Amino acid sequence: MPFREKSAWLMIAALGAAGAGYAAIVANMSRGLERLAAPLIPLIVVFTMALVIFAAGSHIFIAMLAPKDAAAPTDERDRAIAAYAGAWSGYVFATGVALALGHYLLARDGDALFYGVFAAWVLAQLSEYGFQIALYRRAA
Repeated sequence: MPFREKSAWLMIAALGAAGAGYAAIVANMSRGLERLAAPLIPLIVVFTMALVIFAAGSHIFIAMLAPKDAAAPTDERDRAIAAYAGAWSGYVFATGVALALGHYLLARDGDALFYGVFAAWVLAQLSEYGFQIALYRRAA
């Protein structure tokens, strides 16, 4: 399995776990409010720091297991896979943002708009890594 595919798997795990944890905390904070809890900057900072620490640590670990593979420059196939995955995940992001904006037009809920765009970003990133994995598997 190429280093970049391993990296994509790790990022799916990291972003999936952090995103699910963040969603669970927001759901818990919203319980009993009859609406979504307002976004909290400290919670977003903790989410981001947890994601960065896990991603960096796991990448260092897999790089130590295969240093030559980790240090290899990107080739044409890697660049093509990254380009296709990025383009396709852009559609996921655009769809999520459009849905969040549509919901805002109907409900006038700025907190839901924030969480909708945030969820669109997380889903777009997850889909980009998923597309990368699928393209590496197809190319192998």
